[in-house]
Amino acid sequence: MSVQAKAKVRLNDVAKKFPGQENVTALEGVSLEVAESEFVSIVGPSGCGKSTLLRLVAGLYEPSSGTVEIESSKPDRPKTAMVFQEHALFPWLSVRENVMFGPRNRNMPKKEAAEIADEQLARLGLARFGDFFPHQLSGGMKQRVGIARALAQDAEVLLMDEPLGALDAQTRTLLQEQILELRQQTKPTVLYITHAIDEAVFLSDRIVLMSARPGRIRDIVQLDFGPDRSPELRGTSEFAALSQDIWNHLRDEVQLAMAVDDR
Repeated sequence: MSVQAKAKVRLNDVAKKFPGQENVTALEGVSLEVAESEFVSIVGPSGCGKSTLLRLVAGLYEPSSGTVEIESSKPDRPKTAMVFQEHALFPWLSVRENVMFGPRNRNMPKKEAAEIADEQLARLGLARFGDFFPHQLSGGMKQRVGIARALAQDAEVLLMDEPLGALDAQTRTLLQEQILELRQQTKPTVLYITHAIDEAVFLSDRIVLMSARPGRIRDIVQLDFGPDRSPELRGTSEFAALSQDIWNHLRDEVQLAMAVDDR
């Protein structure tokens, strides 16, 4: 984050422990600032606390120590909206009603909420599917509805927990490009979790590399491709070299996590 940029999210020396028979420490000594309109991806081995970190920012967990702060721009604006790996749509609601759910839950008039829902659905290429129900959609379409629902909440921070992880490679590639278009158009503040290094490089301003559990920040990679990058970036030598370099940094941590899991 640049010196001039204002921090939207701030984690200060955060730890999270889950008491029980094994007394698991998921995160330890995590400090991170995310600027307004910045797209920050978090990558690391399975079980390193990536999702735990996102849930701490969302307020779903309380830190065992340290602090998590989100800078609010106005009192009635939701602090976070979350997109999960599984779409988590309400099957009894139409696509439009699913996207309206957040605004309506904040007592927004139905007509205004429907207009916002239609705007977000159009942005994601789903304008003609507002009256459909989730069971009538493909997996990729359901995930786009989940993203539209999160965007409709107009939250301070968009939290995305492996939102493309369950999709096939072709659909995943196309949705990466749609997410890139969204960040170029709406400039949200995003914390994004993925196991796919190339996805993180394609989308992010910075990439946070996590250690094996207990999760600590091992390194932060600044990307210089700029927000106006295009899909052609994937075919460049710079993209390939940076993706390989990040994997080289993570390889030892992934092997360490696998060794722990095999015990």
